[in-house]
Amino acid sequence: TTSYIRYTKSMRNNINRIHNLEKAFVFYMNTMYDWNLNWTGEGMSNWDAEGSTSKGNKCVVEMKFRKTYYETKMIEVFKYDKLMSLDKDIVKLYFVSDPKGSYMFYLNELNDLSKESLSCPKNTMWNGAKTNKDVYLLSEDKAIMKQQFNTKLF
Repeated sequence: TTSYIRYTKSMRNNINRIHNLEKAFVFYMNTMYDWNLNWTGEGMSNWDAEGSTSKGNKCVVEMKFRKTYYETKMIEVFKYDKLMSLDKDIVKLYFVSDPKGSYMFYLNELNDLSKESLSCPKNTMWNGAKTNKDVYLLSEDKAIMKQQFNTKLF
């Protein structure tokens, strides 16, 4: 039971860390770019923020914070399909941050995506269990916003 409690506490800490990063992103976009986003990450929503852009366009944002850098950014087909099933006028964004930078993708205009099946952790709080997931791999050059870090400095 002690190891289960330790595991549960660690998992809760990881979830809290991710929630704090999502909230920080919402705060940043609202403060720096005059967006009006609300964090939705704690409920059963299929995205992490929703609201409007500075131009008043309705939008939703799915976010991923990865501790490992990958040249392509992965979005699950399930998540992508949920976002794309929304009204066509809603701006659909996918934000990924990893050790080398942050990238935002405007999903409304991405097409010609090819589906791949990859062995992935079963859920965000990886416990070693893997499953095959259908995913799209997004090239960094398709990002509408890139903030790359100079990792050679540190």
